[in-house]
Amino acid sequence: MGYASEHFRRMARFNAWANDRLFGACRKLPEAEYLRTRPAFFKSIHGTLNHLLVVDRLWLGRLQGTSSGIYALDQELYADFLGLHVARQAEDALLEAYVDGLTEEDFLRRLSFATLKGERMSERADLILTNLFNHQTHHRGQVHDLLCQTAVAPPELDFIRFRHETGQ
Repeated sequence: MGYASEHFRRMARFNAWANDRLFGACRKLPEAEYLRTRPAFFKSIHGTLNHLLVVDRLWLGRLQGTSSGIYALDQELYADFLGLHVARQAEDALLEAYVDGLTEEDFLRRLSFATLKGERMSERADLILTNLFNHQTHHRGQVHDLLCQTAVAPPELDFIRFRHETGQ
């Protein structure tokens, strides 16, 4: 296995681990607190977690050359915690399976796609995956901060913690 394969497989597993920990903390919130409007770009904990799923579906569709059905970055996919959590777990499994199926050459393959505004773009698969995982980390940090505004302690999400807990 080459460096890119090993790196991105680890990142896909870290991503799923971190999402699972974050959803585990959010599960402890009363529904009103979870849905409460807050000073955040996507308006709530739910809105931010929903946005993460939207963008992952969008990028995975682009990577696979399929339609994601996504038309807006704030498109609500699931109105409730349980539906969103189940979909998040399924998306993380799909992302892991996708990355596991790539060869070293696949990571360097250039992909063409259209943005939501219709602009044509082209980028290498490894750089798209880097963007996807970085985007996840960015918005998980926002949810982490939003959890600090509640009675539920946010979970530790450090990559090193993941490595020590999982051995990956």
